[in-house]
Amino acid sequence: MTVDSILADSESTAYEIIVVDDGSSDGCCNFLLQGDRYRAVSLITTTGLGAAAARNLGAAAAQGIYLVFCDAHVQVPAGWLSKLLDTFKHAGVDAVSPAIGSLKNPAAVGYGQTWNERLKTVWLPRPPGATVKAVPLLPGGCLAVRAAAFHKVAGFDRGFISWGWEDVELSLKLWLFGFRLYVNPAVKILHFFRIRHPYRVTTYQVSYNLLRLAVSHFNHKRLVKVLSLVRSTTPSKEIFCHVLTAGGLKQRLDYLQHRIYDDDWFMERFHINF
Repeated sequence: MTVDSILADSESTAYEIIVVDDGSSDGCCNFLLQGDRYRAVSLITTTGLGAAAARNLGAAAAQGIYLVFCDAHVQVPAGWLSKLLDTFKHAGVDAVSPAIGSLKNPAAVGYGQTWNERLKTVWLPRPPGATVKAVPLLPGGCLAVRAAAFHKVAGFDRGFISWGWEDVELSLKLWLFGFRLYVNPAVKILHFFRIRHPYRVTTYQVSYNLLRLAVSHFNHKRLVKVLSLVRSTTPSKEIFCHVLTAGGLKQRLDYLQHRIYDDDWFMERFHINF
């Protein structure tokens, strides 16, 4: 559905499509090997790297000056890519997402995301005047980023496992390293929001990624708060040790040395009370 949706648009902008099949078992990408219609689509197959690593692998194969990450279950309208990339003509735009509506209920639309007081990701309303607006978090379902900025921050966290928090970690990291993120409400794509994952995702894996994000970017006070959140559902001490032994502390020291802003600046910038 997603590939056909993109190919159906007579775009004037040159682009390449790279599909990363990260260890699927249902033959979902077999259609790419049939006939000439998909000859120009590059297919990369892996054995289950996880969302962050799979996206990084696709980005490493891309040749363009912009990277556009799309989930495997979106539909795009005519002219979407040109309109989305036109956002980069605005001064200071380093990454952008379109408005994202539900495929089952197109009237339900989110315009970028933020965090609530318990670090839950929530959708933002339509910006006043429907203008291009800075937002704290870009949803991984569809986001475009300058390739130079993406590679400057080393892409999605290379230590994340399975699924969870990869898009918000990238958003936070881009802001802290001095890049700026926006939503363009004039472009709207539709996303199929699943009720459950089609593959196994454990609470441990999601909590691990959250704690790795906190170790990498948060001050001591916020790190303690995240530990408290994790403790309510998973063995936080075990996960914390796992994060540290998997390079989390080294990454923290590197980020503290090279980032431009800290997490206090980010939270104050976007009025996030966490």
